[in-house]
Amino acid sequence: MMHSLSPRLRGLLMAAHGVPVVLRPSDEAPDVTLTAGGDGSLEAPETPIDLPAVIRVVSGDEQRTVRAEVLPGAVPVLDPRDRGAASAASRSAVVAGRVALVTGGAQGFGEEIVRALHASGAWVYIADLNTDGATALADELGERATAVAVNVADEDSVAAMARVVVDTTGGLDLVISNAGIARAGSVLEQPLAEFALSTDVNYVAFFLVTKHLGRILRDQHAGGPGWLTDIIQINSKSGLRGSNRNGAYAGSKFGGIGLVQSFALELVEHGVKVNAICPGNFLDGPLWSDPVKGLFVQYWKSGKVPGAKSVDDVRRHYEAQVPMRRGTFGADVMRAVYYLVEQAYETGQALPVTGGQVMLSS
Repeated sequence: MMHSLSPRLRGLLMAAHGVPVVLRPSDEAPDVTLTAGGDGSLEAPETPIDLPAVIRVVSGDEQRTVRAEVLPGAVPVLDPRDRGAASAASRSAVVAGRVALVTGGAQGFGEEIVRALHASGAWVYIADLNTDGATALADELGERATAVAVNVADEDSVAAMARVVVDTTGGLDLVISNAGIARAGSVLEQPLAEFALSTDVNYVAFFLVTKHLGRILRDQHAGGPGWLTDIIQINSKSGLRGSNRNGAYAGSKFGGIGLVQSFALELVEHGVKVNAICPGNFLDGPLWSDPVKGLFVQYWKSGKVPGAKSVDDVRRHYEAQVPMRRGTFGADVMRAVYYLVEQAYETGQALPVTGGQVMLSS
């Protein structure tokens, strides 16, 4: 029960103050004590709670004390009923003071997302199987960065990650499901284990992350409806168009968009927007450029690019497919992230960020 009360309290406070709130565990004497109803509901006190404040929440024989505060630079939460809301002076400001979680956040593009969100004023959970990398990045960033160990394809691990979020900040505002894996190969030759790995990490994991973190977002909304939170899946252009000799990856990404659309329909009643970003190829990132297991090497060895005699030939082949003649950069995708967070009237969408390589058609 206590794990659902913290998000409800966070939602209640955000509804009252109109800005993101962080709930940190505290052993201080409480300024306010709130008692939960038998159904876990929390009622706003007659006298508004000024922040920061130390709040004790009591539910039966259980109690928890937290310090509720607003992070510096926090901007108002989105209210979908406000038709005249002004855009942030800088689009990245929409995440200032919010709490975000990024899976696969310890390296590669996930690390870029983490750094960008943190630089924009968000509290960021760096969730990764690479615990050492996540911890090192959190230590480097300092305040407002928290490392969380997680295997996104394991339900117990994802559930434990959700408990860390509730215990540390009381809830969150933005989930970016970024962890992914690519295993190229012909359907005639690829081992089942490789196909299953792609499915588990790229498809099943998004279900698990949405299931357990979505519960937090739901409980927050129950505490204070009228504002929006976001789940964003980092998908791929391969989720919009098939990929030769890369069926395991493309299939998992197509499936991810199906989940995005379905989850968007279900979670909208809880104030949760669910969208996907479909980037083009990050040709300069480790997924592509790693000299041992990068996609350039995999595609050269698998014969995916006919006539390619070297890894450089494979790279030139992919650059030539993009009208803008370059790979995708992290900054390109971050602009899409900020857009989706700011846009109060968008859910269930798959947004291409491909330099024109893949275009939507009816």
